Amino acid sequence: MNIFDHLIPEAGAFYVMDRGYIDFAQLHRLHQANSYFVIRGKSNLRFRRRYSRPTDRTLGIICDQLGVLTGFYSAKDYPTPLRRIRCRDDQGKTLVFLTNNLELGATTISELYRCRWQVELFFKWIKQHLRIKAFFGTSENAVKSQIWIAVSVYVLVAILKKRLNLTASLYQILQILSLTLFERTHLDQLLTRIPTDENQHNSSNQLFLFD
Repeated sequence: MNIFDHLIPEAGAFYVMDRGYIDFAQLHRLHQANSYFVIRGKSNLRFRRRYSRPTDRTLGIICDQLGVLTGFYSAKDYPTPLRRIRCRDDQGKTLVFLTNNLELGATTISELYRCRWQVELFFKWIKQHLRIKAFFGTSENAVKSQIWIAVSVYVLVAILKKRLNLTASLYQILQILSLTLFERTHLDQLLTRIPTDENQHNSSNQLFLFD
């Protein structure tokens, strides 16, 4: 939310955010800059429908409406008509989106948010596997450099996995590389020696408590 105040809107760009970032004054600033936004709506949103567009429920679109906000503060911060789309995802969960774009189809709006979720899963993987628990510097350049190093490592390991046709997971490959940084062994020889689950379970040295 703090960086939202310093964001310079780009005309024609789409800003896709989760409902934790709902700030109707800031969203109206994006609208006035001829930018577009797609954001999740909260369950307590007060909205009055003015017009309903035709929808195709076979595509998961429940409703596509144009209306205005009726909450005291929200109506004051965002006095312009707003579009509300209610859809159902593949797991049967109902999602509500708010947008100021009136041209794109409802399925395209929901697809934009799905793409945003894929980006979030990508960075979640980085935080879980690349262990960025603390930053070595506090300047903008230091933080960006460390994040881009983490992204570069992820991409390089993904390319390595694909080129060598490895069955091991990216996490396993990263663990092996972190333990063998100073070994003079070719990567194809090093990584193809990863034991499979079957070999681990069928070890002849396995002790048994019961016959």
